Amino acid sequence: MEACSMSYSRNMDDEYEKFIRRMNPPRVVIDNESCKNATIIQVDSVNRHGILLEVVQVLTDLNFIFTKAYISSDGGWFMDVFNVTDQDGNKITDEEVLDYIQKALGSETSFTTSVDSIGVTSSTDHTVIELIGSDRPGLLSELCAVLTHLKCNVLNGEVWTHNTRAASVMQVTDEESGLAITDPEKLSIIKKMLCNVLKGSDKGNEAKTVVSCGVTHTERRLHQMMFADRDYERPQEGCSENQRPDVKVVNWYDKDYSVVTIRCKDRPKLLFDTICTLTDMEYVVFHGNVDAEGPEAYQEYCIRHTDGFPVNSEAERQRVIQCLEAAIERRVSEGLKLELCTTDRVGLLSDVTRIFRENSLTVTRAEVTTRAGKAMNTFYVGDASGYPIDPRIIDSIRKEIGQTILKVKGNAPEFSQNPQESPNRFLFGGLFKSKSFCNFGIVRSYS
Repeated sequence: MEACSMSYSRNMDDEYEKFIRRMNPPRVVIDNESCKNATIIQVDSVNRHGILLEVVQVLTDLNFIFTKAYISSDGGWFMDVFNVTDQDGNKITDEEVLDYIQKALGSETSFTTSVDSIGVTSSTDHTVIELIGSDRPGLLSELCAVLTHLKCNVLNGEVWTHNTRAASVMQVTDEESGLAITDPEKLSIIKKMLCNVLKGSDKGNEAKTVVSCGVTHTERRLHQMMFADRDYERPQEGCSENQRPDVKVVNWYDKDYSVVTIRCKDRPKLLFDTICTLTDMEYVVFHGNVDAEGPEAYQEYCIRHTDGFPVNSEAERQRVIQCLEAAIERRVSEGLKLELCTTDRVGLLSDVTRIFRENSLTVTRAEVTTRAGKAMNTFYVGDASGYPIDPRIIDSIRKEIGQTILKVKGNAPEFSQNPQESPNRFLFGGLFKSKSFCNFGIVRSYS
């Protein structure tokens, strides 16, 4: 009888919360007048754990740049104010985009998913493959070669490497049907072969492959996977102290909060990375202030654990610091950024990554996107031996691919802007030419 009463009470609480949300749907105000150089987006809503991450995730997925933010969620109400621009530093004026923001953030249905299932829904369009294991030169090339051999086409995905570990989330389809892979036997073979590749190092027992059908928020899953893999415990190799983010955690005893402050070089999606990590570590942000108008970003959060207590031990304090440092560092890529745009086809990713591997380049991060039959891929690469990339290697890649448009940006005058076509483009030149290769650009990136 007591168990029934407890269940009944819980159900009543859930229904009451839903009723309150329906009576007080989120209110979104978009202001393009008050600030000279940014669009101000204010969101007011009934408060619950995870709502801050959901709002930040929506705006981050639109590739907005956050210049300032004010967060307040003390009590039963949540209020966020964001100053945002587009990638070029301009205000957001596109009416379709503004309408999307209102619909995405301003309806009660936008905030009914639990924090554990953000961005995850069923789908028959593709199969999601999650991979994590020890990083090594050529790993991405080997994984892509296996998928091509198994007649799988990679539509979208990302690869991150951090502290000797590599994690990837890929959306793949069956080559014949163009849809999700549903054959249990084939799914089993995919898992087995990919896991064999990941186990090709001394730490093979730490490799993991998960195959499922669904739509996953890729970047959040990557954070969750690397957090679960405890990548934050491994020392960052080759990173000096002055390059590391400055993260501090102190207790504000008068208010029973822990105050987290972060100073580091600003970059896109930094706010998402820190809020994502705090949320997945089961901390609630009650107040926050973000300033990223200059080259350095400053973030300050007043937090408590979901159990209502601030950080209450030195071990917990160090863990929060390490996890936030790792969340910031995972997306940082120092090296060359290569952008590939061409007609999509099965095996394209395998061919491109094989070229990198054969030219002694290792991929430290990758973003794979397919839109309207076009593959738009971004690779962050470095020399497999850890030395600066030899300009002759870039020339060699251009000659192998052929029909390319190659751009060099940043402080890299040694790279030629106008490569000459090689008369001996017999390896991959003809292949890319026949597939309407439209752009292969390269820039130096530290973002």
